[in-house]
Amino acid sequence: MSANRELISAVRSGLAAHADPIKAPQMQAYLKTDMPCLGVTVPLQREIVARAAGEFPIASFEDWRDTVLELWRGAEQREERGCAGFLAGQRQYRAFQTIAALPLYEELIVRGAWWDLVDEIATHRLGPLLLSHPAAMRRKMLDWSRDRSLWKRRSSIICQLTLKEKTDLELLYACIEPNLSDKDFFIRKAIGWALRSYVYTDPGEVARYVRENEIRLSPLSKREALKNIPDN
Repeated sequence: MSANRELISAVRSGLAAHADPIKAPQMQAYLKTDMPCLGVTVPLQREIVARAAGEFPIASFEDWRDTVLELWRGAEQREERGCAGFLAGQRQYRAFQTIAALPLYEELIVRGAWWDLVDEIATHRLGPLLLSHPAAMRRKMLDWSRDRSLWKRRSSIICQLTLKEKTDLELLYACIEPNLSDKDFFIRKAIGWALRSYVYTDPGEVARYVRENEIRLSPLSKREALKNIPDN
């Protein structure tokens, strides 16, 4: 491992300095996690990570990957894992956002296994990778959509949430298809969320898809998909 331990120490020190013993148990209960929380809000986590990344530069892909992994794997508080996800996406590491980063993101998604950790990676890391490496990422997301891991399947469905008119509709529908009969809340919510995000680009298309798949879509998915379409 070639982790930047000064950066990691700065993140952990920043989290400790902003710990809130009143918020901590409330946050732990909200996230339904057995992992202790410090009570540091997400905006503060982002600030702490940005400051540490600015103070302690990372020059290579390997150092970046290993720093993210060490912060994640060595985490004792929930916020450390959140910060690992935020660290991965810092602007100064844009050059490292290649298909080689996918195994890192896969580990964070599979081991994170909860919405607060998974959704950040799925929407803000996988989506841009899909734009920059469409062929390779398309194959991966299709594979993930049929994976045993619930969180990889959810990620394949929501990875295009921020892409708007650049959304690959064929891929979106293909990732939804094998999950239509899934009864899990997080999958049903993901399907509705992904469709709703495309409403701002083409509400008619979303309405058409829901209408033609009405029997197969869960009530939750339909409700979420149509939430922002007038007269629905």
